[in-house]
Amino acid sequence: MRLTNFSDYALRMLMYAASADNRLITIEEVARTFNVSKTHLNKVANTLTRSGYLKAVRGRSGGLALGRRPEMIRIGDIVRLTEPDFALVECFATGNQCVVTGSCKLSGMFGEAMTAFQNVLDGYTLADITLMPHDFLGGPPASRSAGMALNGG
Repeated sequence: MRLTNFSDYALRMLMYAASADNRLITIEEVARTFNVSKTHLNKVANTLTRSGYLKAVRGRSGGLALGRRPEMIRIGDIVRLTEPDFALVECFATGNQCVVTGSCKLSGMFGEAMTAFQNVLDGYTLADITLMPHDFLGGPPASRSAGMALNGG
């Protein structure tokens, strides 16, 4: 099983926004920090904004900020929002054509595993995985200059 890049980028964008400490972030700086497509991040930001996890501030000095407190954002909710499906095996998918579905024991086992997976993710919030600005490749621009001043640079 592997999460899509969309989910990965959504989690990274939220982690980055949480580390910004109420400073507005931009899609451009997130794309630069993670070396990912700005176009793809625009789609991620739209999904997170529509769902209330991010809030967008328009205008020349606009950007994105968390729409909820980090401790109110469950990782499981983000993954369920951003993943297209959780069809680990054919019988979980719409249009199942497997000939042994009625007697197969795989679906029960995989269903139990998926429930456990989601329960683990639901046990964590964005607050649990938030990093410090310096943990990002050099940190956000504001923290880089503050760090240079602190380090005499």
